[in-house]
Amino acid sequence: MHPFVVKVGPLLHRPGARRQARVSGRIEGLSVVGTTVPDDADVVVDTVLEWVSDGLLATGTASAPWVGECRRCLGAVTGEVGAEFCELFEESPREGESYQLRPDTIDLTPLARETVLLDLPLAPLCRADCRGLCPVCGIDLNQGSCACTESSLDPRWAALDVLRGEAGLSGESRSAG
Repeated sequence: MHPFVVKVGPLLHRPGARRQARVSGRIEGLSVVGTTVPDDADVVVDTVLEWVSDGLLATGTASAPWVGECRRCLGAVTGEVGAEFCELFEESPREGESYQLRPDTIDLTPLARETVLLDLPLAPLCRADCRGLCPVCGIDLNQGSCACTESSLDPRWAALDVLRGEAGLSGESRSAG
């Protein structure tokens, strides 16, 4: 039996019947824009399953480690996803609203996949005060300073500087990089 399949036969059609379940296993392909749950890492789902009038309600958390790249300095970043869910399993699920309840089991894989994917950081930081890379020479500003000046500008913006000068605007109001 797949690690995310849970037997729920004793709960079915018994209002208020509940049980706890903890399952873990690997789910491949959990990735968003440069942040990934390694394929060899376990996704852990802790849930309370309860029969309600509409079906089986699953409430709990899904957690997994992730690896990524800092959006400022491009250094390696790691973290842990720990997202809560409250979802319904029905015998006749509604597209995008509930999950499939089989005669005796539920498969928590789709729920775990969606919960983890929605909680993965889209633009992780190695730390809140990361200074990033110098836009001119590319040095990691967390490791040290560079000789580039604040006034080093991208030549593609030169035409805007001319317009700024014609409008009588000071160049000091713009930010470098």
